[in-house]
Amino acid sequence: MDTILSFKERAKKRKDNPKNQVGIQTIKVEKATYIDGYKVELKFNDETTQTVDFEIFIANNPHPVHDKYKDIQLFKQFKIESGNIVWGENWDLIFPITQLYRGKIKA
Repeated sequence: MDTILSFKERAKKRKDNPKNQVGIQTIKVEKATYIDGYKVELKFNDETTQTVDFEIFIANNPHPVHDKYKDIQLFKQFKIESGNIVWGENWDLIFPITQLYRGKIKA
């Protein structure tokens, strides 16, 4: 069984880190791939991958700005900006990176 290491522990063990320096790295979304429904697979800059289901948030948080993303065709039009997944030109929908990283959006 593999041992789960914290981000700092992984940094210490990396071969390209000969002095075992531990730095703080900002977690960012590098890639987002539509799966189905309201699910998107996110790949982060530390190689972590999460599939996040946004359906409960969209269904339970009616708002004139985000209601349009109930339309799957509009929902699929997300993009990566500043290390986060966003919808709309003015970031109509954006979520805390910690929630995305954990794979759970608070509704």
